[in-house]
Amino acid sequence: MTTDLTDDLQVFAPFLATIDDADHQIAFITVLNWVHTTFPQLKPKLAWNQPMFTDHDTFIIGFSVAKPHFSVALEKVTLDHFHDQIVAAGDETTKMLWKISFTKPVNYPLLTQAIQYNLDTKINTTTFWRK
Repeated sequence: MTTDLTDDLQVFAPFLATIDDADHQIAFITVLNWVHTTFPQLKPKLAWNQPMFTDHDTFIIGFSVAKPHFSVALEKVTLDHFHDQIVAAGDETTKMLWKISFTKPVNYPLLTQAIQYNLDTKINTTTFWRK
């Protein structure tokens, strides 16, 4: 997987410039590229100074970065649905976020399931967030 942003993801460049640790930046770019490659129908968007992906103008997944980890925002319904699997895989959750350590591999199969769950359950959603 390339550690450069694809052209479609250049919207995230200003956010990525704020990540001081080069290894963390590369790991995060890898995840963003993976989302884009795996779910090419998703539209990259920088909103609230956070990288996110939308489908038919509704939120599907967002990301943020802290020093020891990056966080995956999924909406509470989705996070609650996958909470036990996330914890069983060795990652942490907060009330609204799935935290993935930069020192551990990303659980791409579980991330795939969470994104697909949002796509499936929000197919008829006409607002950005769930109501």
